[in-house]
Amino acid sequence: MSADFDATQPRWNEPEPVKGLRQRIKDGDVIFGPFMKLASPQVVEIAGYAGFDFVIFDTEHGPLTFETVENLTRAAERVGIAAIVRVYENSPPLVSRCLDVGAQGILVPHISSREEAATLSQAARFAPEGRRGVCCYVRAARFSHADKYRYFEEANENTLVVAMVEGREGVAHLDEILSVPGIDVIFVGPYDLSQSLGVPGQVDSPRVTREVERVVEEARSRGCAVGTFADDVSSARRWRDLGVQFISFSVDVGMIYTAMKNAVAALRA
Repeated sequence: MSADFDATQPRWNEPEPVKGLRQRIKDGDVIFGPFMKLASPQVVEIAGYAGFDFVIFDTEHGPLTFETVENLTRAAERVGIAAIVRVYENSPPLVSRCLDVGAQGILVPHISSREEAATLSQAARFAPEGRRGVCCYVRAARFSHADKYRYFEEANENTLVVAMVEGREGVAHLDEILSVPGIDVIFVGPYDLSQSLGVPGQVDSPRVTREVERVVEEARSRGCAVGTFADDVSSARRWRDLGVQFISFSVDVGMIYTAMKNAVAALRA
């Protein structure tokens, strides 16, 4: 070993953490990103190179594991795109594990009451803002390399908390949900909402659009952003024009399928 080797200094260039998504929401930006079901770092990198703002790793309707999510988060950081994880239930341990592996945001389904929103908000932030489980020996804290006090502060400042309101019950209790501090985005699930309104799958139905418009108006009047899902560009533009800021655009497998199907159709024409 070289005599001038200093073990206290890192021998690598640490990548800058992806920051700013929560602040961009506060600033009124409209941001876009796909859901991800494939355990493919390459697809995550492609999404970053393509110019998306974030990706959502789907552990509710996909096969992804925590170990896989950790590696996909590394890929997201590599290309400067924010990693968000959709968990399958409103569970503090699940929320904590996703944030511990380095996710910048958390997306939690089926929030229908003030109590459920409070559980989410508290699980996603450290004291004094919440009760997130404390551990400095996790990837988000660089396995204890990061200054722990700075880590707690930056985690609270940068973590994006998205509550999914997916049915009539959640919409009916929207005022209570919005009263909970720490919820950054109310995400209206159009497919689940359409089902609860008796028109399953008809996300373009006036009944669904009216409910989304009402959520947007009420949430924005309370200083909270709104998100939703769009299958195609025209739908995304419509939601954007209604005031939706956080738009999850399509799904990795769907985009790959559509590109292949269109290519085959063109080849056989």
